Amino acid sequence: MPHMPLGSFRSPLWGLRPSQVFPRSYPLSTQSKPHGSSLSRRNHEAKKKRQREKQVALEAGVARKSKTKLPQATGETFSMCIPPPNVTGSLHIGHALTVAIQDALVRWHRMCGDQVLWVPGSDHAGIATQAVVEKQLWKEQGVRRHELSREDFLREVWKWKEEKGGEICEQLQALGASLDWDRECFTMDAGSSVAVTEAFVRLYEAGLLYRNQQLVNWSCALRSAISDIEVESRPLPGRTELRLPGCPIPVSFGLLVSVAFPVDGEPDTEIIVGTTRPETLPGDVAVAVHPDDSRYTHLHGRQLRHPLTGQLLPLVTDSAVQPHMGTGAVKVTPAHSLADAELGARHGLSPLSVIAEDGTMTSLCGDWLQGLHRFVAREKIMSALRERGVFRGLQNHPMVLPICSRSGDVVEYLLKSQWFVRCREMGDRAAQAVESGALELSPSFHQKNWQHWFSHIGDWCISRQLWWGHQIPAYLVVEEQTKGDREDCWVVGRTEAEARKIASELTGRPAAELTLQRDPDVLDTWFSSALFPFAALGWPQETPDLTRFYPLSLLETGSDLLFFWVGRMVMLGTQLTGQLPFSKVLLHSMVRDRQGRKMSKSLGNVLDPRDIISGVELQVLQEKLRDGNLDSTELAIAAAAQRKDFPHGIPECGTDALRFTLCSHGALGGDLHLSVSEVLSSRHFCNKIWNSLRFILNALGEKFVPQPAEELSPSSPMDAWILSRLAHTARECGRGFLAQELSLVTHALHHFWLHNLCDVYLEAVKPVLLHSPRPQGPPQVLFSCADIGLRLLAPLMPFLAEELWQRLPPRPGGSSAPSISVAPYPTACSLEHWHQPELEQRFSRVQEAVQALRALRAMYQLTKARPRVLLQSSEPEEQGLFEAFLEPLGTLGHCGAVGFLPPGVLAPSGWAQAPLNDTIQVYMELQGLVDPQTHLSLLAARRHKLQKQLDGLMAWTPSERETETKRQQRLSSLELELSKLDKAASHLRQLMDACPNPREL
Repeated sequence: MPHMPLGSFRSPLWGLRPSQVFPRSYPLSTQSKPHGSSLSRRNHEAKKKRQREKQVALEAGVARKSKTKLPQATGETFSMCIPPPNVTGSLHIGHALTVAIQDALVRWHRMCGDQVLWVPGSDHAGIATQAVVEKQLWKEQGVRRHELSREDFLREVWKWKEEKGGEICEQLQALGASLDWDRECFTMDAGSSVAVTEAFVRLYEAGLLYRNQQLVNWSCALRSAISDIEVESRPLPGRTELRLPGCPIPVSFGLLVSVAFPVDGEPDTEIIVGTTRPETLPGDVAVAVHPDDSRYTHLHGRQLRHPLTGQLLPLVTDSAVQPHMGTGAVKVTPAHSLADAELGARHGLSPLSVIAEDGTMTSLCGDWLQGLHRFVAREKIMSALRERGVFRGLQNHPMVLPICSRSGDVVEYLLKSQWFVRCREMGDRAAQAVESGALELSPSFHQKNWQHWFSHIGDWCISRQLWWGHQIPAYLVVEEQTKGDREDCWVVGRTEAEARKIASELTGRPAAELTLQRDPDVLDTWFSSALFPFAALGWPQETPDLTRFYPLSLLETGSDLLFFWVGRMVMLGTQLTGQLPFSKVLLHSMVRDRQGRKMSKSLGNVLDPRDIISGVELQVLQEKLRDGNLDSTELAIAAAAQRKDFPHGIPECGTDALRFTLCSHGALGGDLHLSVSEVLSSRHFCNKIWNSLRFILNALGEKFVPQPAEELSPSSPMDAWILSRLAHTARECGRGFLAQELSLVTHALHHFWLHNLCDVYLEAVKPVLLHSPRPQGPPQVLFSCADIGLRLLAPLMPFLAEELWQRLPPRPGGSSAPSISVAPYPTACSLEHWHQPELEQRFSRVQEAVQALRALRAMYQLTKARPRVLLQSSEPEEQGLFEAFLEPLGTLGHCGAVGFLPPGVLAPSGWAQAPLNDTIQVYMELQGLVDPQTHLSLLAARRHKLQKQLDGLMAWTPSERETETKRQQRLSSLELELSKLDKAASHLRQLMDACPNPREL
């Protein structure tokens, strides 16, 4: 390992970006730097990208070469897959949290000697990608998708993917993700296609996959079925006006329309029903009431007149009706409501589909409505109800509106012939896996939600009416379709030839005479993403051991996304391979902004990790908003929020600072509230580490030869203390990584580097290094702190740790690893010989004395003077405790000589006094160092100010208990401060009188 000369060691702005292999020197600033012209900015970004790719490639090369050669190799395997992000997307700060956690775990396992596999990949994102390419084709060529053949359109999609689908990879590299890039997968790759087809066929053959006409979530804007996870439940407090894609007029929701259904044969009798969807009235086939509702008992078995068509509808009784909701009577529309479909099936009611795939009304509605947009038809229906005298009122009605998260349109429920996966049996096995402990959910509170979700799981619609995706390997036997007494004849095969052979056996006809028509639909994207861990490792050709997979996912606690992706992986994996796809699922929190809001483009609070890493001007952030698809109202709100949150843009913070900040939160607990100021604080922490290494390397000199850590024995109590703290830090880091709670690791590292090494040991050792002859112990201790401390830090701050570690002098024999990424991770066991908890406990008393001395210096404003100090203890053993640390006590307290005042001897007159506890007093020299007259007036002014605050708090009576507790705490603090001021004033007045010369003591 080369020892870089000190001449190249310059102080940069930290944290270190991936591009800064040899950092530049520029002043510390909290403002973002102007990027100049767009051309220079592009050149700057291109250069950073090249340097980043080079460093990532070098690190990956080192990791590959070292996999079988690491001296610390354990023979264990740690494998993990990245949750495949959409190829159309761009990673936001929430994804950065996933990557930071995963990469830290991967790097730790790699340094521990485990064989590590971290599989990268992306999802083809059927709906999103098709929409992007369709929009691009219209913008650039003025053509719609259906004007092209399916093959031509798919060529355009692949072209787009190759040209513009790599942004996420660039972001992952910018974040320092040490993925196995040679194993990168895409869910439309050939290997994934084979896996998807095989899974479909096997599920079909096992009777777990079938085709049927059922209600599905339908997006009229996309003209496709969508997954439950793509249905956003938007609560409305009452009347809310929305603009929807494809609808020429704004539409009001959150309204309950009351409609009268006349009872046949009784002109003066009617049943009033309430509906929030009057456009579905043409599809009503019955009215239902609860069988025990006394208001309608006398009407059981009667028929009602439809308020629009006049057709007779049955009044049915069903216990699912809630009699205390509204009028207790509900309209039954089986073709457009999940609940009504179940009710209709129980009563043998035939559904009427009155809304078409494109969201217009069907011919079953009659000529006056056919072809109208469903929400335009709603207004026409409302007018007709009024004209016919059956309208009975309109009122605000809180409701939950299902919205397609992909298109923003209102989701409809339509009857469609689709392919479905039976989930009950597989779901039971998935639930049992957690219950038995075969699959561990971390944190464990997710287990309850997991069990609840699988106990209510329904069959999974996997058909999508798209062109981009895995076309369903099912074929309609066309000749069999013409026989009216039979259902459609479908066959499933891995190839058309296989399907033709199966069709021949099924029909008894020669295969060559059959005409097969492949289902034009594609499979739900979640089907292939659920197979991602298997396909990535060669299934079905190979059946890999997946028992050490630890997929992570960005989730809000209780979110169905967890169960939709991970749950389907467990179900399909267990069914298809006979093994669980992983033994643990590690789930972390959702990242919110500092105000606690969910990241949303419409709020303008979505952050690209690269903008925090490299910094960005406010103008650029605003341009990104304008380039999005926000409407004018949302754009104005988002732009205002950006101007408020980032008035000067975002300062350059660096990759390591961002990663450290993300990992520092308790990611397994509640939501994570992130602010850029936190990342900026971590950048300053990086600067502190940089400067400490500059000091250490200067202290080591050019000819320093490191001593093996196992041979290093501390030569002073201070050396022993810092090595003990280093061993304790290694113990805490190991505990945090094993528990996969990285906040424990970041806290331990921050405390060691900042509060142990920089604030204490480096300050205490400075005068020691000036001794002549120079002691040999401290330089060896400094090297061990730097070497071990950087290796502890490496999984979280890989760029900073690598840069600084490479500058350390090599150990004798050249046995060091070529990169810190494969150097051994320090363990508590290897450093146990340094651990001295009793010594740490004793030194904590010394630190208390240091704080007391610093407080006295601040009280008397002794900025430059180095006053003498006396310690007085009534316990002899306590004096012995301090005797070992007299020199560092004076150094850290910024004082002069430190001595002892014998027990029982009166303190020198006029010296400042501070009690450490009941048995120890600290005295500080003031004679000749403080002007009593001047300082007394300053103390009086401060006392007057504090007394006013105290009087104000005493007169104020808060109404809440929590506020009262805070008030009492503040009162105690003020009273203590006033007491200190009074004591200081007393000492100063003593100085004004003649006093003995303390030097004669």
